[in-house]
Amino acid sequence: MALEVDQLSLGPLGTNCYVARASTSAPEAVVVDPSGDAAELRLLLERLGAHCAAILVTHGHWDHLLGVAELADGTGARVHMSEGERSLLEDPSRFTPSGISLRPYTPDVLLRGGETVDVAGIAFDVLSVPGHSPAHIAYHADGSLFSGDVLFAGSVGRTDLPGADWDTLVASIRSLVDTLPPDTVVYPGHGPTTTLGDELARNPFLAELRAERTS
Repeated sequence: MALEVDQLSLGPLGTNCYVARASTSAPEAVVVDPSGDAAELRLLLERLGAHCAAILVTHGHWDHLLGVAELADGTGARVHMSEGERSLLEDPSRFTPSGISLRPYTPDVLLRGGETVDVAGIAFDVLSVPGHSPAHIAYHADGSLFSGDVLFAGSVGRTDLPGADWDTLVASIRSLVDTLPPDTVVYPGHGPTTTLGDELARNPFLAELRAERTS
């Protein structure tokens, strides 16, 4: 059964934040990358009639973290995050641009990839997908992939940032298309949704992956 997913684009970079539920009547929801004003998220949750049971963070770049502390404090939801990027949330002053206010927070559950997170009636597989950031993770459940900034519709994550690496990013995307069905819906950190199959077929940045499959 496909997840019920609602999207808000929040914060100064229009970062995608997702509210995922097991069904339209589910009393609990999971928030992925609370990237802006937590008040907007709580209003959406109220309209949906769902309580935030958990917060899932894909990676530690500031635009994906802006609402974490406020939403966690307001809902009591536990924050799940990559162990390798926890310092970006715990001590954001070292990594946040001037003029951006990001409250520090200590994640409740630290992840590395390979785990299963069971929250709000949904079993999320945690996938290690470094490349855009050193310890980036993605979350997959019921045909839905919350990819953070690894893969977008028609593009991929930047690799000109500290700790980023192009070859590592390509290897991460290769692991996704090798292990997940092509009709997997990709919910990226920016821009519209897509599918793994569509990106493998048409994304200009994945030409080398297409070539591998035709050689």
